[in-house]
Amino acid sequence: MTPHDARAVLAAAEQIYSAQDVERAIGRVAADITRALAEQNPLVLIVMSGAVVFAGQLLPRLTFPLDLDYLHLTRYANTTRGGELEWKTLPQQPVAGRVVLVIDDVLDEGHTLAEIRRHLLADGAAAVYSAVFADKDLGKPKPLAADFVGVKLPNRYVFGFGMDVRGAWRNLPAVYALKEE
Repeated sequence: MTPHDARAVLAAAEQIYSAQDVERAIGRVAADITRALAEQNPLVLIVMSGAVVFAGQLLPRLTFPLDLDYLHLTRYANTTRGGELEWKTLPQQPVAGRVVLVIDDVLDEGHTLAEIRRHLLADGAAAVYSAVFADKDLGKPKPLAADFVGVKLPNRYVFGFGMDVRGAWRNLPAVYALKEE
């Protein structure tokens, strides 16, 4: 997407959550995670690339010891529709016997997070928790629910705060939705 096209997309979009709403949600999620995992010394896995913004804001608020790694798999590959899951990078740290916290940007249909959970448990993780910045309301059941959720989203294509629209606008501090057609 060209810079001109990206600006046009943003200009036509509707803001769903302001930067202040996002800040409050991060604080709440951090407090919830701290209450649940502060004594667990979790291995925190960031799902690349979308969760980078959320993780970068969340991690400094987790005031307990943890280990950090990442993984990378995708269903979107710069498109607006999910396709086949593609693993790009597995965690480098062993997960066997560990309490694992997976941080992701959005729980959409849930297939990606369900596959991550399945993989980590198969590798011997003692427990797998998930924290997502956003949970999209699809109006139908998902294969799993996130343990910690920042905001709820309508069933629309959203971007900002780590979520992209055709590769652009992950860097926005607020959350926007494409105009409904």
